[in-house]
This record gives sequence, C-alpha cells and structure tokens, in this order.
Amino acid sequence: MGKERQYWLLKTEPSEWSWDDQAANGGLSQWDGVKNSQAQKHMKSMKLNDLCFFYHSGARARCVVGVVTVIQEWYKIDGQGEGVVDVKEVGTMRRMVDLKEMKKDDGLKDWGLFRQPRLSVVPVSESVWERVCNLGGGFHGDGREEEEEEEE
Repeated sequence: MGKERQYWLLKTEPSEWSWDDQAANGGLSQWDGVKNSQAQKHMKSMKLNDLCFFYHSGARARCVVGVVTVIQEWYKIDGQGEGVVDVKEVGTMRRMVDLKEMKKDDGLKDWGLFRQPRLSVVPVSESVWERVCNLGGGFHGDGREEEEEEEE
C-alpha cells in the first residue's frame, strides 16, 4: 500500500519568485533559499507528487495563487548548506485566496500558517487543502474542468 499524498504551502515573495516567474520558466523551479531548520525539515518530508499551494507573501499580496507538485524530492546542491526540492506548476487558482479571507474561515482557524506566520514551508492537512481549494473555486488542472464540460 502506497504512502498517502501530502499537502504543503510554499511561500515566496513575488519580487523574488512569482507565479508569473514560475510559469515563464516552463512551470519548473528548484525551490531553494529555505534557511529555517523547521522549514527544511518539512521539505525533507516532501514526497514525489505531493501538492503544494504556491503562496505570495509580502506587504502587497498575501494569497494562494496556484498549485505546484513535487517532481524531485529533497536533495542538496554542491556548495550549499540547505537542500532543495524541484516543483512543477499544476495550475492557477480559479480565484486567488487572500490571507484575510482564510483567517476569517472557521474551518482554517488551527492551521499552522496562522500560528507560525514567518515559516516559509507549512504542512497542510487534507481538510485544510480541500477548504482552501473550495474558497478559490479549485485550480486549473484539478479535474473540475473536465467534470464541468461533461455536464454541459
């Protein structure tokens, strides 16, 4: 029996690496620059095909903008102290989900994103994943498009 899929949230400052940068790079990126030991520990726990919310942090926009999947598990790059994971774009959220909106949702009140707001890699439970996806109307590539087209 295979291991269950895990869910994560990856934070990035749009001025450093944005969703547009991710898309312009063929949807691929090496998720690096994570220095915090707890965030590194979370990255080491990521497995192939885990899904991650791509979250813009910073003063202007704090929101979930898209979803990526892990395509290469944690590894070290020569000469760097911290490790990285490789991720690939799955799709854009149908509607961005703002931090303020998430904080108001009772179904998300115990999420680690709110308890440790400076942590750049945050685990996401399946129930929180589903709730955030519902708030955003899902994401392109989640299979909902196919369902909608079949119903028409």
